[in-house]
Amino acid sequence: MRAPFNFPEPRHVPSGEYPLWDQALAVLNRDLAATLPEQEPLRLLAMPPYEADEPDDVHVGRTNGEWHSNCLDPESANDPARALSSVAEAAQETVTEFLWQAWPVCAQHDLGMHPRDADDGQLSWWCAGERSRRDTAHFRAAVGALDTTETRKIT
Repeated sequence: MRAPFNFPEPRHVPSGEYPLWDQALAVLNRDLAATLPEQEPLRLLAMPPYEADEPDDVHVGRTNGEWHSNCLDPESANDPARALSSVAEAAQETVTEFLWQAWPVCAQHDLGMHPRDADDGQLSWWCAGERSRRDTAHFRAAVGALDTTETRKIT
């Protein structure tokens, strides 16, 4: 057990340690590169547990070892859909906090978007639409496909 205020340095998680999270992060890094090309790709960071028999707390962070997200749900490491959802939420938290801006942003409404399951079951970036103009909410693109021009209205 470690002391509550003795914070260790996070370790960079090597590729292959959590294959589904690696795959999900690669998808999210495509969106990051498409929308914020000046940002370095995100990576997985692990913090040792407080108790010796617990797994590491894995976060989505920056290459310099900083992160600002909840740890990834350990159960999502074995389910592709849950892995993508967990990584998308953590990536969004980290990018938003460190840049002090919404990410990703809907090009049509200039509003922050959030990951949500679309009708086809695919995790997609969802925009609430601009209420003052009575624009409808819509899915902008699948997570990992923000470099496309796809927009699907919610009916």
